[in-house]
Amino acid sequence: MMIMSTVLVALVAIEHVYILVLEMFMWTTPRAQKAFGTSKQFAQDTKSLAANQGLYNGFLAAGLFWGLFHPNDMFGYQLQLFFLICVGVAAIYGSITAKKSILFVQGVPAFAAILAVVLANL
Repeated sequence: MMIMSTVLVALVAIEHVYILVLEMFMWTTPRAQKAFGTSKQFAQDTKSLAANQGLYNGFLAAGLFWGLFHPNDMFGYQLQLFFLICVGVAAIYGSITAKKSILFVQGVPAFAAILAVVLANL
């Protein structure tokens, strides 16, 4: 179970690095516009807001990687759990306020990782 929890936490972290890249550096590209369902004009108008949002996704990824590589296993567990819960809350809020699919794209992996992390640390 420990390997599964590590893999799931790493996948959630990598997903948030990818979101960081899309929001901070690729926001006005066709790829990001398709991913987020935005128009060229909207993307141009909201470029700085998206970059700020991307930075927050980067903080989530950094926290998850910190938890994975922390030398103290108990503190690493606490970090993983905290940042996964943050991702889960953000996914719920995003699905209510922005796009329903956020709950599935970001929430389901986070909730699966939370379950795996908790079970691996019983």
